[in-house]
Amino acid sequence: MMKRKRSNRIPLSPILKRVKLYFDLLKRSTDAYLYVEDIPSKIAMLSPNLVQDFDLPNEVMENLHERWAQLIHPEERVAYETSFRESVEKENVFDWSDEYRVKTRKGEYIWVRARGRVGMDEQGKPQLFVGVMTRMARRNQADEVTGLLNKYQFERGVKAALANWRATQEGGAILLFGLDNFKIVNETNNRSFGDQALKHVARAVEKILPEGMTLYKLDGDEYATIYPGAGKQEIAELFASLQSTLSHPHTIDGRPFFCTASAGTAFYPAAGKDYLVLHKHAEAAMDFAKQEGKNRNCLFTKEQYNRWVRSISIRDAMFSSVENGCEGFSLFYQPQVDARTQKLIGAEALLRWKNPKGRMVAPMEFIPVLEETKLIILVGKWIFEEAVKTCKKWRKIQPNFRMSINLSYEQVRDLSFQDFVLTCLEAYHMPPDSVTLELTESKIVADWSFVNKQFDQFRQSGVHIAMDDFGTGYSSLSSLKNLSCDIVKIDREFVKEILANEFDRELVKYTVALCHSIGICCCIEGVEDDDVFRLLRDTCMADSIQGYLFGHPESEENFEKEFFHSGGVMPELPPEERAKW
Repeated sequence: MMKRKRSNRIPLSPILKRVKLYFDLLKRSTDAYLYVEDIPSKIAMLSPNLVQDFDLPNEVMENLHERWAQLIHPEERVAYETSFRESVEKENVFDWSDEYRVKTRKGEYIWVRARGRVGMDEQGKPQLFVGVMTRMARRNQADEVTGLLNKYQFERGVKAALANWRATQEGGAILLFGLDNFKIVNETNNRSFGDQALKHVARAVEKILPEGMTLYKLDGDEYATIYPGAGKQEIAELFASLQSTLSHPHTIDGRPFFCTASAGTAFYPAAGKDYLVLHKHAEAAMDFAKQEGKNRNCLFTKEQYNRWVRSISIRDAMFSSVENGCEGFSLFYQPQVDARTQKLIGAEALLRWKNPKGRMVAPMEFIPVLEETKLIILVGKWIFEEAVKTCKKWRKIQPNFRMSINLSYEQVRDLSFQDFVLTCLEAYHMPPDSVTLELTESKIVADWSFVNKQFDQFRQSGVHIAMDDFGTGYSSLSSLKNLSCDIVKIDREFVKEILANEFDRELVKYTVALCHSIGICCCIEGVEDDDVFRLLRDTCMADSIQGYLFGHPESEENFEKEFFHSGGVMPELPPEERAKW
């Protein structure tokens, strides 16, 4: 019978022999992982559970920390090695603690909290290292909804990646991405469904990540990952995979949902050499991706970041403006004329804003900020009341004058807005049909039943509803079919080349005819040329016109001088077609 070959036993050093009795007693009284190492000889004693749960050879072994480091997750390995080395080499460093992921014998990574203390000899040199490790409850490290590691562990991961860069000079990238319009998923279903969708996305994205990479869950609908060694090509390929994964509808309990993602990428060390700077820059790039149309990945640049900082400063200044009674805001008015008679029939109220330095800020910069911060709800009420007061004054000159007022989807969702509108009209003794509320078609969401319910109530009270920027959104004909409205405003994009482009002419002509067939009037925007105007009037049969041909947006005072004090002559029209009213 063959004898079993015995492995070579490593003898204990003198100091380990002296503490063995105490170590044996201690390891039987706790579930924690214990070890004690003779630092000069690098021989260590381990508790049995440490050997059993991890890929370690024996309860007495050499070079424990070199072997242990190979089991630590790559994202935390360099930081661990640096931290531990400093604890046993530097003077006056006695205590050590760390948290990291380590691979078990089963091949799974778990989080552990490690603590240790250095014991000195009579000459003050490190002699003994005593350590204890405990498993960390995953709930303390993970997002409750998705089970992914949370934002605090992302911070640890980024710091570890930066430590690795300092040690190896290998850079990389962090990528943040947020789900586009995810609030629609919650609004059209419920919060529980939204949580399931977040979990579903997490599982789907984890499958496409390169080996060794971790997906983290940040706040709200945002996720993040760290990609060591990545360049622009690797990031482009990763985001393409992400887009492909999210490009088709997903199903939960038989109900489909669909959403794209906007991402921001910051390369380290170029975009930052510490966590806060790097994260801020990636976040700025992601916000920029959303502003640029969503479903895209933006790489951080200083120019882009400066624009992002400007938007933040605009946001802060606008909060101050709103708190001070909408200080700095004003309304400009652009005339709308009857296409048949060229008579002034109304105006669109357009919001303008001056920052605290007195400089006019472009609407394309501050309007998105109002909507993102929900300040549009408060400012929208101010706009409505100011426009109604102006309309009341101008109706004394022209009794049928009508004011068009833009409406944000956030205002539609604010159920108090409808009562405010009717109360305001009553307070100023204005008939409901003196006002038209314009909703931008590109901002209309999929919840048609809710939108229509709100608009039907407005229309029943006599307030008119217009669909603004028709033709530039993602589903114009679907919008026309589903949205309850009185007026469609055809966007200027279809007017620019209408004299030379037969397709545009036919499109506008048949859109107007289609609207007329279902009792909807058409206003054409962006008209700047006499010949274009005549075509829209005589061939396309437009009902009303708005554009620079008849007037630019003007302040209340200048509008009155231009269109009321002058006798109401429409500018830039040939004498035979000018009409006074």
